[in-house]
Amino acid sequence: MPEDHEGRLGLSPAPAGENPAGAHSRGPVLVTGANGYVASWLVRRLLERGFPVHATVRDPGDPARTEHLRAIARDSPGTLSLFPADLLDPAGFGPAMAGCGLVFHTASPLIVRGVEDALRDLVEPATAGTRHVLEAASRTPSVRRVVLTSSIVAVYGDAQDIEHVEGERFDETHWNTTSSARHQPYSYSKTVAERLAWEMARRQSGWELVALNPGLVLGPALSLHTKAEGVLMMRDLGSGYYRFGAPDLEFAVVDVRDVAEAHLRAALNPDASGRHILVSESLGLIRIAQILRERFGSAYPFPTRTVSNSAALMLAPTRGIPQAVARRNLGYPLRFDNGRSRNVLGMVYRPAGESVADHFRQLLDDGLVKAPA
Repeated sequence: MPEDHEGRLGLSPAPAGENPAGAHSRGPVLVTGANGYVASWLVRRLLERGFPVHATVRDPGDPARTEHLRAIARDSPGTLSLFPADLLDPAGFGPAMAGCGLVFHTASPLIVRGVEDALRDLVEPATAGTRHVLEAASRTPSVRRVVLTSSIVAVYGDAQDIEHVEGERFDETHWNTTSSARHQPYSYSKTVAERLAWEMARRQSGWELVALNPGLVLGPALSLHTKAEGVLMMRDLGSGYYRFGAPDLEFAVVDVRDVAEAHLRAALNPDASGRHILVSESLGLIRIAQILRERFGSAYPFPTRTVSNSAALMLAPTRGIPQAVARRNLGYPLRFDNGRSRNVLGMVYRPAGESVADHFRQLLDDGLVKAPA
């Protein structure tokens, strides 16, 4: 990385062979929502590289939510400072951001199933949090780059949208235009939050914005408290919910460790700009079940067949999934072009099967899925 860019961001990692603790002299970095599924791995990567990390969480005094971060810091050359912050508090991020050259904004509400009030629970905190973090960045002279954790659901709304995409493959030029507060509200919240971030970035010149758009994130968690959709899906597969068959759904999979690595590269690579889709490959539920059966044996109640779309539509509401959502996603393929993340960020993705197996193994180890008697 050119020296002038390193100096401008104040964020370069320690050179190979040098004690990474030397990175301390280059100033701290901020991670919002630092105890989240992806953010915890990002904090670990930063601490291992020797960065001083300012980490915002709702309650720094809650050991159940923060002890895994403290444990990582105890064994790493980097330092960890925890700060309280709330997405709805306009002044909540200023103290944590002071002196930081880089901001990772990962915090966002994660409620995919059974949303009660989309505006209150998803859209307002997602947009308010983005606004408050970026306003704080504009008030903090040291900030030079913001890396935003968006999602591929800001790229597309339903798998059916592929019918209107030339080449039948989504890329960074595509935006979700079909979700709303009433249809796919989580996807809508991620879309409006990312659009707001780009609008705010264009209105100022103090910092650069890079957005990352990961698919369904799988792989081992560093905390038992993650509410990630991948955990719910794996528990469904392991518990026997799909024992008699799984719906014809595909998921664009990416490993949580690769997503954390992409954040680090997006921060330190001077050529990183714009959006970056983070996807390893797309897998259907039956293919995921087949991978699990190959790795863990046939004693688990993994599904072996695909149920009809009509049956899946009928059962969808029992899982908190509106039939309109199921209808627009059942039976449609999901394809993404990840070339930009590979070419610009230099990403080399783990095979999706490895992420699936590692994720399930951890759920077994943590007792979140029970082994057959």
